[in-house]
Amino acid sequence: MKYRTAAMALALLTLSGCGLMGDGDENGAKGKAKNVNMQQAGDRAEKILDDTFAAIQPPVETQRGPSGDPICTDFKNDATGTGQVIRRRHVMTVISAERRGSFMGVVERHWKKAGYEITTVRPSKERPAIFARTPEDFEVTVKIGDEGQAFFSVSSPCVTESEVTEPPRKPLDPNSPEAKGLPYIKSPFWSAGTPVPSPPSNGG
Repeated sequence: MKYRTAAMALALLTLSGCGLMGDGDENGAKGKAKNVNMQQAGDRAEKILDDTFAAIQPPVETQRGPSGDPICTDFKNDATGTGQVIRRRHVMTVISAERRGSFMGVVERHWKKAGYEITTVRPSKERPAIFARTPEDFEVTVKIGDEGQAFFSVSSPCVTESEVTEPPRKPLDPNSPEAKGLPYIKSPFWSAGTPVPSPPSNGG
């Protein structure tokens, strides 16, 4: 009976998507998240987003989206549970349909260079999306909606439950485009109605 109970608990953990932190090779992705608390995970998620936007040139205007700190309820270790941290950013710069492929290409190349595993790509001209995983097992996503707004999110793996401070969000006028989730800033580059010009050929 003891072994059956343990097996059932392990199955629930697998289905939850969180898993046990630190299982497997300690040099692997889950081992690197070992002993990380929610505040540290939140800081790491913000760094992932900061680094991603630093790689996007010309830069775009962003605002912090609604974040979340859900509890991973499928695993409790005595009085200390495990939590998950989600951080989001919305791009308020309009990404035109003609430039969305280039925008997503910049993000994908940065994530690959940073050592992230690209898990899924949605190759849609109007609503493309990229899903990736960092070496620490953070899930990273970028999606573009119908209006040309890019949505970024970073979800941590299960980490040690702790107090967590969320970075401040700018108060919004409820009647503003920002509050309605609509991009409203036009960029000469990212909002242009033509594809990004190809680099000049070096051929003679």
